[in-house]
Amino acid sequence: MTLEASRSTAGSNPRAATLLALALTLLAGRVATAAEPSNNLIVAKGAKLELLHTRQVKLNSGLTEGPALAPDGSVYFTDMPFGKDNGMILRFDPKTRKTTVFTDNSGKSNGLAFDEKGNLLSCDGADGGSRAIRRWNLKTGQSEILADRYQGKRLNSPNDLCVDSRGRVYFTDPRYSGAEPRELPNEAVYRAEKNGEVIEITREVEKPNGLALSPDERTLYLIDHNNGGNRLSPSDPEPKRGAMKIYAFPLNDQGRVSGPRKTLVDFGKESGGDGMRVDAKGNIYVAVRSLARPGLLVINPAGAEQAFIPTGPTNQSGLFEEWRGIPSNMEFGTGADRHTLYVTMDKSLYRIRVKTQGLPPRWAGR
Repeated sequence: MTLEASRSTAGSNPRAATLLALALTLLAGRVATAAEPSNNLIVAKGAKLELLHTRQVKLNSGLTEGPALAPDGSVYFTDMPFGKDNGMILRFDPKTRKTTVFTDNSGKSNGLAFDEKGNLLSCDGADGGSRAIRRWNLKTGQSEILADRYQGKRLNSPNDLCVDSRGRVYFTDPRYSGAEPRELPNEAVYRAEKNGEVIEITREVEKPNGLALSPDERTLYLIDHNNGGNRLSPSDPEPKRGAMKIYAFPLNDQGRVSGPRKTLVDFGKESGGDGMRVDAKGNIYVAVRSLARPGLLVINPAGAEQAFIPTGPTNQSGLFEEWRGIPSNMEFGTGADRHTLYVTMDKSLYRIRVKTQGLPPRWAGR
């Protein structure tokens, strides 16, 4: 439902009036989390999402993505457009509350992370992007490619990533958009080794998106978000919509899959998760792009819901540009900011206070 349509019906429809009020509140920058009951272990009663930044430049649609915590406490995130625009990496400083442009030529960066040395890593997508894992120098703004091929074939479209205690980079490689011919038949999860080699971790997934490691690194959590996606070649029929699930894969001492996957959540026909994070207690935080129930889902390692933070009106419909409050990813702060959860949503960056803390970032040690 568009905001204009809501206005036209709000006067005579109580439900429409409620949705309108929520939408206007969101656009104003704050939306109640309705974190009930009061003894919620994740979110305090009355906690609210706070708007920090909204896209200032004119880009072709798209969304914000990939928040990542830097060693100086700032939060880097991407503004990822569709079409010919290159995309941007932005930096939010919690101390000054100012957002600046790190680069306006990001190669269509999506997910971001910092490695154990404090270097910024990006997943560069397709649709004109670099289709690579890239490492950025924060001082110079220069970058180098860490991985762009698996067994000599170009990656599909790296989407999200995480770094383990050995400095190895796990990343997902789906294809959601872009007319570039695909060289890899599978949309899989890979790991970039310290020596530059890329190994396959699992292809037991239809369209991998967000991923995260458990605190002990013995479990890989993975989001399967198969929205129909992208054909292997332009002449192929459009794939059908598929799995919307959250999986857990057991890992051995070498960080390789060592047993059958377990399905923690099945969203059914409704759109599921995008990005994810894990807190210090092992709970899993998922940005849910469901139009019926958009928000931040928190589950325990067994898949049981621990909390849900609504981020937008429920039961939305219409075109992509009409959606409101649809989250893409999140990141915890550190230090005095350790109870803050930063959230990318629509074309904006938000934050909310939570009771829990994220895992210490790799550059801080674990």
